[in-house]
Amino acid sequence: MQIVLANPRGFCAGVERAIEIVERALDVFGAPVYVRHEIVHNRHVVAALRERGAVFVEELAQVPEHGIVVFSAHGIAPQVRAEADARRLRVFDATCPLVAKVHMEVGRHARDGREVILIGHAGHPEIVGTLGHYRGAAARAIHVVGTAGEAERLQVQDGTRLAYATQTTFSIDDVKPILQALQGRFPALIGPRKEDICYATQNRQSAIKELAASCDLILVIGSPASANSQRLREIAAQQNVGAYLLDHADQLQRDWFDGRHCVGITSGASTPEVLLEQVVARLVAWGAGPVVNRAGVQEHVVFALPRALAGAAPRVAEPEPEPEL
Repeated sequence: MQIVLANPRGFCAGVERAIEIVERALDVFGAPVYVRHEIVHNRHVVAALRERGAVFVEELAQVPEHGIVVFSAHGIAPQVRAEADARRLRVFDATCPLVAKVHMEVGRHARDGREVILIGHAGHPEIVGTLGHYRGAAARAIHVVGTAGEAERLQVQDGTRLAYATQTTFSIDDVKPILQALQGRFPALIGPRKEDICYATQNRQSAIKELAASCDLILVIGSPASANSQRLREIAAQQNVGAYLLDHADQLQRDWFDGRHCVGITSGASTPEVLLEQVVARLVAWGAGPVVNRAGVQEHVVFALPRALAGAAPRVAEPEPEPEL
């Protein structure tokens, strides 16, 4: 059974930046560094940072006054930042710059008095944070739509002053029928100047489609809480190919591979490469091979760290006191 690896796969620039912000904060200030929500949706990443001294909390009330807190890559509502300022917390914002772009779009529409349709998964941290940026005296209403059926049933105040924005990790294929339904109902609907779905999401979704066309089984390495990993598995399944989402190699089952000749493997944008390597090693140990690393789009995007961390020197640990003789 041949193993074919998708490209690109794994960490995107936003995830790399978010993880590095937590690591640098620990280097510079020492533990504990508090992180509001999971920094990214991968339990292995969270566990590794926790071992280094990161403390993950759900609410800022769990952070002591003057504590150091990092906001996750999924973004926050302005009210959360205001609460952090009121409690005199030192904040490092790891919001992905592409999510921040959506925040600015939604805020602009609010100031211009347009209703907004936010295409995405209700309750996802990115959606929750984005909703908070729709505010101000001119704001009308903001709606979350996740399916074409919801788009058909949506009631708005004024279809002539209407805009949409999209969750950055939403499936490209899922957006199309939703937009068709909305544009059919609201011809005056305006969209973002540049597409909201991030480059990494698009690249990984395109790569999994190509992989599914030539393999008879797809494995997506990623956590169930990861929206982009879930979308990759769904896209493969829509190509009439067997597809599984797994968090680590121990979840592999031998009977998945009965009668299979080619297994394609990819990983979500918040998945460390080592987890994919462990899956491949397990399959090779079971007798699979050869392993083909497929060519794909080269990603060269890098997002800068906050200035206070980028140039800061690591904290020097205090020497242990010498025992008295």
